[in-house]
Amino acid sequence: MSASATKPLNRPSRLSKTASSAAVKGPPKPKKGGRMKAKELIRFCRGMASMLRARLTTSDALKFYGHGHSNPILQKALEGIRKEIEAGVPAYIGFRKSGLFDDKIIGLIQAGSDSGQLDKAFTAIGQRLKIERAIMGKIKKATTIPAVVITALIGIFIGAQCKVTPQIEGLLADFDAEPDAFSALMFQISHVTRKVWPAFVTISVIIILIVTFARPVRNFILALMMSKMRLLRTMIMGLRQMNFLGSLNMLHANGITLAKSIETAAESVKNTPLYDELIEAGKRYKETGIPFSEALRKFTSCDPQVAHMVSIGEKSSSLVDQLDLLTEMYEEDTAAAVETFTAIVNIVVLMMAGVLISVVFIGAFLPVFLMGPKLMSSSM
Repeated sequence: MSASATKPLNRPSRLSKTASSAAVKGPPKPKKGGRMKAKELIRFCRGMASMLRARLTTSDALKFYGHGHSNPILQKALEGIRKEIEAGVPAYIGFRKSGLFDDKIIGLIQAGSDSGQLDKAFTAIGQRLKIERAIMGKIKKATTIPAVVITALIGIFIGAQCKVTPQIEGLLADFDAEPDAFSALMFQISHVTRKVWPAFVTISVIIILIVTFARPVRNFILALMMSKMRLLRTMIMGLRQMNFLGSLNMLHANGITLAKSIETAAESVKNTPLYDELIEAGKRYKETGIPFSEALRKFTSCDPQVAHMVSIGEKSSSLVDQLDLLTEMYEEDTAAAVETFTAIVNIVVLMMAGVLISVVFIGAFLPVFLMGPKLMSSSM
């Protein structure tokens, strides 16, 4: 046999290379950056819960939900999860590989699968996300609209001071008319505005970018504002504690150990100072054996009533009930704080809008009225 005929036998096949490579790399890692939006995730959880309650298998439920879905990326991901499940892979691993779900949701899916109550797990996720989305929607509405309005009014003010007022000043100069004291003040404001507005806009944009993308700076500013404004602290801390307690309740009530539930539920407040505090509290609870209520009291900035009611739950073996009560309390308190915050912001925005509009009107039009007699006298 020739050397050329025996050569392929000495070279590993492409299939064997792929298999060995997969063995080295291990199981596929979750995809990044492709998670569902809250609205779509709520729909998915509700749909899955209803089909699972109707005694469909998880595989069939995924197949029916994904079939004909308007989002081809989601459709493909759900088909991948279905194939993983049909290949014998546990459901929660298939969901994790898709990259569509965070650790909190994966943990609850795992608990639902292990306890045979996956329909309840999806129902709990849907309800929790619906409440969080409603409150976050109110907060965004309370902050986004005022920010847009104020930005637009500032732009109008700068435009009036740079374009309209100088024309009026030039008209007075053409007639050699001396402006009155008030008009002279408006013209002086216009001069200052024309000099400083580029620097003002540049600095404002830089500050916005820093606050948006530099998390430590954003957390520092927010912490400073929370220390000065009680309502803001009540709203922000209420929202954070509501998210954590609601997630913790979902996980622990569905059979996940408290230590694992704490670690997973902390993901709901990731990128905030409370996340590190809760991770530390969970670590101390797991490693030293101190009650979780004591860990909350010593290592977190949670409200005292959280540690108190968790302590009651630990002592009376009713932790799930106490977490449920705490979650409901913070949902109500946070919703009330958001309503109050929205009302105050609206009042402040109306006042600022009134001031800016008045300044624009006074600076642009009042000098016209005041210089009328001067122009008439100078033309005679």
